[in-house]
Amino acid sequence: MIEQITDKTILVLAPHTDDGELGCGGTIAKLCAQGNRVFYIAFSSCNNSLPEQFPQDTLKAEVKKAVAVLGIAADNLILLDYSVREFKDNRQSILDAMIGLRESYNPDIVFLPSSYDIHQDHQVIYEEGLRAFKFISVFGYELPWNNLMFNPRFFIKLSKEEINKKAAALLEYQSQLHRPYLDKDFIFSQARVRGGQLASVYAEAFEVIRIVL
Repeated sequence: MIEQITDKTILVLAPHTDDGELGCGGTIAKLCAQGNRVFYIAFSSCNNSLPEQFPQDTLKAEVKKAVAVLGIAADNLILLDYSVREFKDNRQSILDAMIGLRESYNPDIVFLPSSYDIHQDHQVIYEEGLRAFKFISVFGYELPWNNLMFNPRFFIKLSKEEINKKAAALLEYQSQLHRPYLDKDFIFSQARVRGGQLASVYAEAFEVIRIVL
């Protein structure tokens, strides 16, 4: 559990647009409000997975609106263009991109998919993230539909306002609202479960991959 993080540079690594909001949207809102420099990096806008009725650039437009709701500055959103479900074929390029991010921003904390995530693209971001950020604090966020198990050891208490911001950010993904995990009740229920583990109303939980003090 942590109450305050201030004056830090933080990277949120999202394999696909919306993963960062789903995994740690409330935490992003909290960290931005506390004055941290939060950068959101989406490695794919998943054009190949869009429903046919949506234009190809739909998810790029949606993620811009979503991160703005959470408080991330427009200049702190970085959109890369790897093809969905093909990250394994681009490991070296992805690692090089991460090293470039490390050298450009010198982050204090990195959030990325957990080691338990079974999605093939998420696994690549986790594994290459460990290589690129091996001297930095790294935490794995929770995506229950991809996690056969999860071992949370780091909790961030959240207010109702911060969870509402997470839900509002995800509502910007109009092209993805058919997915059950974008449902507001699901989002609040997950936050209440994690909050209940530490006598709080709401929280998000993370796998501790590395802590550097």
